[in-house]
Amino acid sequence: MSDNHNSYESPFCTRYASPEMQYIFSANKKFTTWRKLWVALARGEMKLGLPITQEQVDELEAHVNDINYDVAEAEEKEVRHDVMSHVRAYGKQCPKAGGIIHLGATSCYVGDNTDIIVMRDALKLVRKKIINVIANLAKFADEYNSMPCLAYTHLQPAQPTTVGKRATLWINELLMDLEEVEYRISNLKLLGQKGTTGTQASFVELFKGDSEKIKTLEKMIAEEMGFTSCVPVSGQTYSRKIDSQVLSTLSGIAQTCSKFSNDLRLLQNFEEIAEPFEKNQIGSSAMPYKRNPMRSERITSLARYVMIDSLNPAFTAGTQWFERTLDDSANKRVSVAEAFLGTDAILNIMLNVTDGIEVYPEMIKRRLMAKLPFMATENIMMRAVENGGNRQELHEKLRVHSQAAALVIKQGGDCDLPDRIANDPSFNITKEEIEEFLVPDLYVGRAPQQTEEFLEEFINPILEANKDILGEKVQLSV
Repeated sequence: MSDNHNSYESPFCTRYASPEMQYIFSANKKFTTWRKLWVALARGEMKLGLPITQEQVDELEAHVNDINYDVAEAEEKEVRHDVMSHVRAYGKQCPKAGGIIHLGATSCYVGDNTDIIVMRDALKLVRKKIINVIANLAKFADEYNSMPCLAYTHLQPAQPTTVGKRATLWINELLMDLEEVEYRISNLKLLGQKGTTGTQASFVELFKGDSEKIKTLEKMIAEEMGFTSCVPVSGQTYSRKIDSQVLSTLSGIAQTCSKFSNDLRLLQNFEEIAEPFEKNQIGSSAMPYKRNPMRSERITSLARYVMIDSLNPAFTAGTQWFERTLDDSANKRVSVAEAFLGTDAILNIMLNVTDGIEVYPEMIKRRLMAKLPFMATENIMMRAVENGGNRQELHEKLRVHSQAAALVIKQGGDCDLPDRIANDPSFNITKEEIEEFLVPDLYVGRAPQQTEEFLEEFINPILEANKDILGEKVQLSV
């Protein structure tokens, strides 16, 4: 945190986002990438016959990383143009190459191509963290794949599931997000060098109308910057729909993590499962006994921000006029960066929480057993029919007994449904027979097998293919 307490500092930088993600959106990353793009442009133009020498390209390459910011800032005060100020500053470090920097290009050559490169690198970091969250949850799902627990529809107890099977629901949504992230990474294209209105007119002039050289130059730049191609057509900028699509992907991650965090907050209320709690952590300034799910709450909070933020590039894409307007710039430099910083912060907390989820088996069992007699009524009824009962009559009696037993529980008593059924001669069934049905494993269906199959078929191959990036740990600063 800065020593200056008199100016605003983004909480993304001081509290939430990782140094790695902050660097990707830093000035140094931006301006060194500009310089790399200028090197790629000059190298390509030289190879295609323009009067540029290897010595000039080498000089540019030698000063990619030692940016003279003081000169650039002084120049910008004079010319009021960020790109030209950096062209001039670069030229002062590269006197031999100064005259050929940015040759034929417009500002979007460095600005837009850098934005694509930054988003690609940020998506790669997001991908790495998603895979590590998946790995944590896969381990959790495997460990608890056979532990029965209450499942809910409408937040009301329904048929049981297992703790591990529920975790596969979280993993499956992360898998959907991972596939979307990988699609975005593999389909991102550079703008290339399209010129002021996207017609490449300045390059037609430079290359004397040689279209093949212009197209080749674009391929060379794309390859040098690690891309397979550039966009086929554009105005001055790449389509702002790309920003919208990328932030929609980040919104999807936020949605997944928000669902997870809300589930965990509810389970912590049920005292079945809890997020990790530090030894000296304070849950409440007023109530010493409290253990609040503050990390999950923070996920919920940040996810809400990212989901809403994804609307910014959607509106920008929809309001660009013709070949470009500048109402995108101020918005996009904030909204895109903060969507990534927010998503990074969310995934940091996800990594921390999923690495130490606490499970309380006895409470899980107690809460399940309190409801199991109601869930066993179908099996009990079928046994009673086998013993000579009438299904329709027994169904009505079960309805009456169940509602009466539920009322006893609501009034503070214990569930007496098994006793009510055993004492009703219509069922012709003993208490011992009823207790045979009060085994949770009988009601989880294929949950354990589904968990095993899902992990084996869909998750383990991903973890195996990415084992070199596993093992990510996050210690939260607050």
